[in-house]
Amino acid sequence: MKNAFLEKLKESLTSVLPVVVIVLVLSFTPLVDLTGYEIGVFCFSSFLLILGMGLFSLGADAAMSPMGEQIGAGLTRSKSKGLLILVCFAMGVLITIAEPDLSVLAEQIKNKVDPTALLVTVGVGVGAFLVIGVLKTAFKVSLNAILMVCYMLLFALASLLVESGNGDFLALSFDSGGVTTGPITAPFIMALGAGIAGTLGGKNHRDSSFGFVALCSIGPILMVAFLGLTSKGNVSYVPPDYAISQDIVGAFLHRAWDTIKEVGLSLGLIVAFFTVLQITFLKLPRAKIVRMAIGMVYTFIGLLLFLTAVNVGFAPIGYKIGNQLAENSTVLVIAGFVLGAVTVLAEPAVHVLNKQVEETTNKAISKKSMLVALSIGVGISLGLSMLRIVLDFSILYYLVPGYFISLVLSLFVPKIYTAIAFDSGGVASGPLTSTFILPFAIGACVMSQGVDKILVDAFGIVAMVAMTPLITIQLLGFRSVMERQLKSRIAQRKIISAEDDQIINFM
Repeated sequence: MKNAFLEKLKESLTSVLPVVVIVLVLSFTPLVDLTGYEIGVFCFSSFLLILGMGLFSLGADAAMSPMGEQIGAGLTRSKSKGLLILVCFAMGVLITIAEPDLSVLAEQIKNKVDPTALLVTVGVGVGAFLVIGVLKTAFKVSLNAILMVCYMLLFALASLLVESGNGDFLALSFDSGGVTTGPITAPFIMALGAGIAGTLGGKNHRDSSFGFVALCSIGPILMVAFLGLTSKGNVSYVPPDYAISQDIVGAFLHRAWDTIKEVGLSLGLIVAFFTVLQITFLKLPRAKIVRMAIGMVYTFIGLLLFLTAVNVGFAPIGYKIGNQLAENSTVLVIAGFVLGAVTVLAEPAVHVLNKQVEETTNKAISKKSMLVALSIGVGISLGLSMLRIVLDFSILYYLVPGYFISLVLSLFVPKIYTAIAFDSGGVASGPLTSTFILPFAIGACVMSQGVDKILVDAFGIVAMVAMTPLITIQLLGFRSVMERQLKSRIAQRKIISAEDDQIINFM
């Protein structure tokens, strides 16, 4: 276990270090003015983030992934599809309601929508689409077909939102798809899908094991859009005070206590479900249960350190950098691209997904190629988002062509690349996006367009982070198809151009 932890620590250090270096370099330029106290808090938060990310990754390997796979496989072996559907729906609802990132979204729009109503409605959306994922696997329905129907419905709702005068809900609805598949929900759903696909997926179980996170990201968007259509009044949003507290010890302790309650509730629900299924169906050996329990402790401590660090030390720095860089539009767009490209490397669930992809495909799709595609995609998304903040136009000008390209690409690439790409969109928009990149965008928007434009221009950045990997990862798949065809043509030419005396005639 010690060697495994050191390996995870090395991996998290490699992922987080580029973000830290960029922030420190900016602090020594005239573009950004950070105090020594702010830099000190940021560096200490970075240390906690690296430690927390390493522990989370170790715990995810030891507990979250095996637990999700065992639940999925155990339920499907029960031969009761009704029980499978009921349990998956209940898990989707309850785990989503307990997701910390969703609570943040609910607070942001509480003046227009009751937070409890939002949590329940979005939870029902995730639960329903988790069931759709199960049915897709059981009845061998194409993920591409489901995605096309769902996204056509989404953009129809988007146009209705704009026409109804509730366009301020547009970015929020698409952002909700990213925040609900957070650091707790996404790894568990990925593992659950792998377990279900391993039993129900048949010979195509490899392709069927992906796509569950993609589907669970659609439900919240639909449900929040429906809420926007039925709600009245304007969304009023007051940005939080992003200044770093002078009582830094008190700030860390306060945030840590809130995080303990949030993460404890989320993980507690997963453990409760698993315990019931262990007693009734799974009957796993004691040694495996002990290993999972230890892994769950690592997961809890890791998330506690990670989420506390990014909320206390990263959100204020992100806001201040965005606010100051917005004085130069060109610098803002370039900085957005660079920060987006490196920030995604530090998202905890990204490494869980990449590991699952590499294992499921027998390294046909490597972790390195996935990271490069994700990094480029998120970098482009943040650069384009900064450009939108500067020029002040609707996010639909990005989302409509972006998703159109994604769905067209899905017709030409292997199905597994489409499923992985749409899963990556939900995974890439994790807690670091909402606590560093979103404050960065809010800070830039306050400087460029004013506080009144935050909901229209700054929000939607999570949706952009979730969209661009759909294109870059499918382009990765398109490249593999073209390479395979090229090799096949070269081989055929060699056969055709071979001389007759090289052919042995046995007649």
